[in-house]
Order: sequence, then structure tokens, then C-alpha cells
Amino acid sequence: MNLIVDIGNTLVKLAVFDGGRLVSQRSTHYLEASDFELLLQGRRAGRAIVESTRGDADEIVELVREWADSVLEFTPQTPVPIANAYRTPETLGRDRLAAAVGAATLYPGRNVLIVDFGTAVTIDLVTADGTFRGGCISPGMRTRFRALHDYTARLPLCSATESEGLQGGSTEEAIRLGVMNSITFEIEGYMNRMREKIDDLCVIFTGGDAKYFAKRIKNTIFANCNLVFCGLDRILEYNASEEHLD
Repeated sequence: MNLIVDIGNTLVKLAVFDGGRLVSQRSTHYLEASDFELLLQGRRAGRAIVESTRGDADEIVELVREWADSVLEFTPQTPVPIANAYRTPETLGRDRLAAAVGAATLYPGRNVLIVDFGTAVTIDLVTADGTFRGGCISPGMRTRFRALHDYTARLPLCSATESEGLQGGSTEEAIRLGVMNSITFEIEGYMNRMREKIDDLCVIFTGGDAKYFAKRIKNTIFANCNLVFCGLDRILEYNASEEHLD
């Protein structure tokens, strides 16, 4: 049984995998021992992996050691089962690389475009030869709503809308549609350009806000909100085996 700890910009996400299958998960703003008690239900993990987008996670690694026989901290030096063509691997978000491993695991031999809707929107490419090629980063949905509120004098703080309209009849509606449509058109444009350049491109939506955009964007996509979990489980198994020694 593998314990996965994904420390994101906003939430700490936990998961348990058994034989490559996700069996339980939970998320929290502040990680406490009770979160592991609820997740593991009295059991102990054989192995665990800790990934943090916030930098070093020494304290959490030590906490996780109480719940797993061995703990791997995912760092830029950790071996992974794909090639990495990023020019500055030490600055690459570990969640982005984990998602790339997850995509290569789920869709081997495919060109995969990963769109991760979180605090930031990241769009990354993994090519059919199993190489992470990089991508781009822009503000996420909630970050855009927050920026409009924080950096103006009177605009309200808004949230997502299900509407697919193009014109808002009030300031709040205009903000909601402006943010949602700007992300929608951004992703559609990127996907269209990439499909002109790359044959047989598979597109995966992931991240906490993917649900808002999976039905807005009409092109054929796959949605998998557990892609980072899947990648971290694969990295943990890869490092526990002799594969990375080949």
C-alpha cells in the first residue's frame, strides 16, 4: 500500500494506492496527524512519497514517517521513468513533472497535452517517445478572480459560473464570464495550435478546477483529476524497483 502526499499551492492532497489502484483520498489546508488516521483507517503504508510545490517539506516528511515504513521525498534529483528536456529542471514544478509521468503511464506511446487547472493553469507536453517537453504557465481561475478584486478599487470578488454567455448584464456577471471565457479561449487556442503541429495529440484536463472547463471546451479531451496522484504512485514504484538502475 502506497501513501501519496501532494503539497500544492493551496491544498495538501493525500491518497492511498493499492496495487496501482487509487482506493482513498482526502485534502486539507493544514496537514495534521488526524488526516492520516482518517485516510489510513488504522493501517500503515509500506511506502510513501511526498511532493511539494512549496519547496522543502522536511517537517511533513518526518510526520509521514510515522505512517509509512519508508518515505521518498520527490526532489529534482529523484529518478523518474520519463526523459526530461526542460532546460532548468531544478525550477520545474514537481507537480508538473508528476502529472507528465502520470500521462505517460496512462497513455504510453502517445503525444499528450496536459492542462492542469489549479492556482495556476499549466499546459505541458509529453511526446510519444516519453519525453517531457515543457509548456506554459498562466494565472488560474481563482487567481484571476482574486487579482481583479485585490488590484482594483471597487470590483467584487467573484467565483465560477456555469453560464457560457458572452456578455454580462451586471458587473459581477461580466467578471464571471470574463474570467471563465478568457481561460476557455486561451486553452482552445493553445490546443488548436498544438494540433496543427503534432499528430494524434491526446489532451488531458486535470486539477481542481478542471470540472468547470471540461464541458465548456468542445474538442475531444480526457478528464482525470488524479493525474498527479497517478504519476507520484508510478514514481514511487519506479524508485522502489530496479527499473531506475537500468
